[in-house]
Amino acid sequence: MKILGILASHQEHGLNAKMLSEVLDNVNPGVETETIYLENYDITPHKYHEKNAVLDELSQKLMDSDVWVFAAPTYFRELSGVLKNFFDCMRPKLVYFKENGDTIPGQFKNKHYLSISSCYVSTLENFLTGVTDESFKTIDRVMSAAGVIKVGEIVLPNTFGMKEIPNNKKELCHKYAKKISVKKRKDDSTVKRYIQLFFMIAVMALITMGIQLPLQNWIGTNFWLNYVSFTVIFFVLLACILHFMTFVKHRRR
Repeated sequence: MKILGILASHQEHGLNAKMLSEVLDNVNPGVETETIYLENYDITPHKYHEKNAVLDELSQKLMDSDVWVFAAPTYFRELSGVLKNFFDCMRPKLVYFKENGDTIPGQFKNKHYLSISSCYVSTLENFLTGVTDESFKTIDRVMSAAGVIKVGEIVLPNTFGMKEIPNNKKELCHKYAKKISVKKRKDDSTVKRYIQLFFMIAVMALITMGIQLPLQNWIGTNFWLNYVSFTVIFFVLLACILHFMTFVKHRRR
């Protein structure tokens, strides 16, 4: 079992590096760890007609690891350019291209990853506006295309002037350190997702029926009117929840 830390910051010993160290230094005994600082590598785009020794080396490190931990700051609501450049240059190694230009997961399919990011804004502002959301979504999009499975994410807001990581964030790092120390199946969240889906549908159906009750004076017992109103209400609730789960739900605090 090996965990690879990928530091994509302009500061080799900054807060993102400390967060990454808190994770890697607290994995279970016997788990091998390694950290690479992307700024130490001259990362240039992959060209099909020539060798790229740097990308080959980084690709091998990714292949030799079971879990990747990305640590990168958020700048101007976006992922740091260091990590984005790494993703862009590694694209031909992360995915396979079909004849029509579509991509399918490449050689790293079914590995796992954890994301770490930080930002200057306050905890409250990040919670309300989701400043770090785009950073996490960018990582998620790339990893999803590569077939790599998400373990979780950690965000550190309010970093302006901060020198040391708060204890609650250290505890969160330690929690994830234990979580990623266990050898996982290809995707061990399937049952959990089905359970979540069942309760989500059950709650939506209950709310829909509750909303329908005041409408009984207008729709009465007519089957089709009840069916149409139930479908419309249920669809609106489902759309709102899916929007929240897909675009909004990130660990902002």
